[in-house]
Formats: sequence, structure tokens, C-alpha cells
Amino acid sequence: MYPKKISMLIAVVVISSSLLFTSCKKEAAKDSDTESAEDYNTAESSFNDVTTIADQAALTGSVNMRVAGDAANNRADGSLGSACSTVTVDTVSIPHLISVDFGTANCMCNDGKNRRGKITLSYIGRYKDAGTAIAVSFNNYFVNNNQLTGTETITNLGLNNAGNPAYKIETKGTIKEANGAWTFTWESSRKREWTAGASTPLVQGDDAYSLTGSSSGVNREGKAFTLNISAPLVRKMSCNWLESGRVDLTPEGLAVRTVDFGNGNCDNKATLTINGNVFTFSMN
Repeated sequence: MYPKKISMLIAVVVISSSLLFTSCKKEAAKDSDTESAEDYNTAESSFNDVTTIADQAALTGSVNMRVAGDAANNRADGSLGSACSTVTVDTVSIPHLISVDFGTANCMCNDGKNRRGKITLSYIGRYKDAGTAIAVSFNNYFVNNNQLTGTETITNLGLNNAGNPAYKIETKGTIKEANGAWTFTWESSRKREWTAGASTPLVQGDDAYSLTGSSSGVNREGKAFTLNISAPLVRKMSCNWLESGRVDLTPEGLAVRTVDFGNGNCDNKATLTINGNVFTFSMN
């Protein structure tokens, strides 16, 4: 009698273990969700470019500088704008206002992206002074037909311990597909270090920036995610994309995955690693 009971117990344990193992395999197999990483990349690129456009407009009064590039997508002058954008600077009114208007029709910009609509900067004091906070807002602003809404605040932190200009950037925004097919939200708190080119502020092509910090959002599928930069993201303005750095991204209910932006080469490829599986995707 007892041997029979023991045999039945063993069978139950084996079956339960088998079901658990199968369930885990299925769970691991279905965790190939790249949506959060792709949405994050879109937000990172779009809102980071807003900061760059703001800097160029404030420092030079224009985002229309000449561009000379090569086959590797390197831009000699680092500018993002184009001849169809108009910059208006008002340092008489309080707060001071700067607007960058790309018009009402798509405008092909120097980085290969279509933009339209207006970016407005509002601040008190001098743009470059430590402690100055610049409030960024959007008016029907689109990048590649995706609409950006929300606010961004850029605070000048002065020189850091390395002697480089540093900024705190806080963003609360939404990106919506032009036809309303999808929407996702994005909130981030970053530090942006101007690691190269600060001594030549009128030349954007030699500029480089490093980004650290964290963010969170809700992707186009309605799933929340959190993100932490585990290795500083590096953007050289002679290139259209992030060149290096890593982030650890955790979608709701799924395992942590790593987004790797490369080893310093200027290309639009990044990798996403989930449970040891590596996916390659193209950056915007």
C-alpha cells in the first residue's frame, strides 16, 4: 500500500515539475517584447534633439547652419535644422522667449528627419549662466509625423568636477502617431554633460554629450516600463545617433533587458538582449 502511495506522489511531483518547467519555457519564449525598447529609442532621440535645437537657437540665433556630410552619416557642422526653420529671439520681454518654427508643412532637416511646428523656450536671466532654467514647450510639433507634446525643463548646473558644463533635463511628454494609431508617454530625469566642444560654442560639429539618469513610461501597448542608464549614453553631434552606452529596461511583468548602443561607431544599429537572446534594431 505504502509503495503505491509513494509511487503516486512521485508521479505527481514529476508531472508538476514538468508543467512548471514547460510554463517557464513558454514564458521565456514569449518574452521577446521589443516594443518598450523601440518606444524608448524614439523618445530618447526626439526629446534629446529638442535640447540640442534649443542650445543651437539660443547660442547662435539659428539652426540653419551649412551641412557637409559623408557616406558614414557624419555631419561636419553638427546642426539639426534646415533652411525652412525660423528662429525668433526676444531677450527684452520677461521671461525671455526663443521660438524655433519649422513651418506647417514637413521640413526635411539636416539629420534626415522631417519636422514641422514650433518649439518655444522661456527663461529668465542669461541662457548660459549657471542656475538658469529654460522651460521648453511645443506647438503642433512633429518629428517624422509623430507629435510631441508636454514640457521639458533644462537647468544649467554650471561646471562639474571635470570642468565640463552640466545640465539637468527633466521631461514629461507624450509622443503620438500622426493618425492616432498609437500613443506612449515618457518621463525622465537626466544629467547632460558637455564633454567636448564647449570651448567652441559656435561650432556644433566638435560637440559631444554624455547622458546619465533614469526614466519611465507607458509604451504603445499600454505597458509600463522603467529604465536606468547603466553606462553613459554618448552623442557626438557629427553623428545622427547615439554612438555608445547601455540602458537597463524593465517592462511591466517582464525580465530586465539591456539596450546597447554600440562601441563608438557612427551607425543606426543598437542591440536588445533579453534572457540571453540578442535582437538588433535600427535607431530613429
